[in-house]
Amino acid sequence: MRDDKWLTSLLEEMWGKHFSDIDRPNEVKVKFSRVSRTRLGSIRMSRDKKTSTILMNGLFKDPIIPRQVVEGILGHEIVHYVHGFCSPLKRKHRHPHRGGVVRSEMLMRGLQHQYQVEKVWTKENWRRETASR
Repeated sequence: MRDDKWLTSLLEEMWGKHFSDIDRPNEVKVKFSRVSRTRLGSIRMSRDKKTSTILMNGLFKDPIIPRQVVEGILGHEIVHYVHGFCSPLKRKHRHPHRGGVVRSEMLMRGLQHQYQVEKVWTKENWRRETASR
């Protein structure tokens, strides 16, 4: 069953496998958010900077959506954290996406399969999936 507990487990699994060299100076949480037609995932930091929260589109609760798609989106948001966006880590880039920095980081960290599956699935299914709900 895909719930917030499942997402937390996935976060810890991915962090251990792909981001173990990155310290977490604050708490990093992940949870499902509302269903959205435009936003796959996002990250935000609390005002006191003690917690960074990754929000994943509520549509990803549906097991029909491949796990690698969820991993791709989650990996993307973790990369933002690593790059200092919505995290207490030092910011590495002025803009979060310019020059393909997210893609480069994901590939460098062994997330090329998740990246590719997510991109293909999104292109082929996103409008159709969101329009039917």
